Amino acid sequence: MREKKRIEDALSTDAELVRRNGDIAAYFELAHEGETVDADLQREIGALQQLVDRLETETLLSGGNDALNAIVTIHAGAGGVDSQDWADMLLRMYLRWAERQGFQTVLYDYQPAEEAGIKSATFGVNGQYAFGLLTSEIGVHRLVRISPFDQAKRRHTSFASVFVSPEIDDSIEVIIKPEDLRVDTYRSSGKGGQHVNTTDSAVRITHIPTGLVASCQNERSQHKNRDRAMSMLRSKLYELELEKKREASRKIEDTKLDIDFGSQIRSYVLQPYRMVKDHRTKEEAGDVDRVLDGDLQRFIQSYLRMRRGGKS
Repeated sequence: MREKKRIEDALSTDAELVRRNGDIAAYFELAHEGETVDADLQREIGALQQLVDRLETETLLSGGNDALNAIVTIHAGAGGVDSQDWADMLLRMYLRWAERQGFQTVLYDYQPAEEAGIKSATFGVNGQYAFGLLTSEIGVHRLVRISPFDQAKRRHTSFASVFVSPEIDDSIEVIIKPEDLRVDTYRSSGKGGQHVNTTDSAVRITHIPTGLVASCQNERSQHKNRDRAMSMLRSKLYELELEKKREASRKIEDTKLDIDFGSQIRSYVLQPYRMVKDHRTKEEAGDVDRVLDGDLQRFIQSYLRMRRGGKS
């Protein structure tokens, strides 16, 4: 069914390219005849450009798991309440990005901080190429701003880390020994109804050999939360093994792409100037508010071009 949908989408896109090309050619003919079609022509060219940009992005997503859904985890770093607030801002940014893409999101785990923001959050992004697109976000994100929590109005630097793994299905076998797991249940601390918040329905599963942790608290049923947490853990273990294989085969070059979890990938500066800069691709944007509202496509596309080995 997944392959059938992929072929149907490819045929639909091909038909749309033919139609838009024909429409633009028709407008040029009308213009040669003296008709005023500037506005319509600009609109059609703009729509075609958006379609071509989307197709270019898809051609850059050739990894075996790029087409899968994604599981995203955000952790607040050093910096106290400022970093916890920054982690919450990143959560909003990615949820808004997913909404712009027409993707569905599911919040699996939400750990609010005491004063403001979050300690961590895990959510799923469901849509074609969700994982491939979000691989550009793996790493540490840095925020520089005047702290709203500092009475002296000093400039603070905050950090939050983002990890993304593909949501694998039952067709991929991941062997997990029961004796390697520690399962903890606890009371949900996330957003939800009275029943969710007053029963020990939340589940946290730790894979002892690797230290990987998966938790879920968005369901009322402890069994459903356990099933979802196990699925997330399988995805994380699968991505960990893939990363080990990539690391073993990766050539040591000065220009190699570093996607390790601890790498600082992007800075968001709100003070003394306003700019978002990706340190890997050198891509920059001056409209910080637009980026924080989910407009990440320019950064994602430049990263994918760089990963392929082209110019950013």
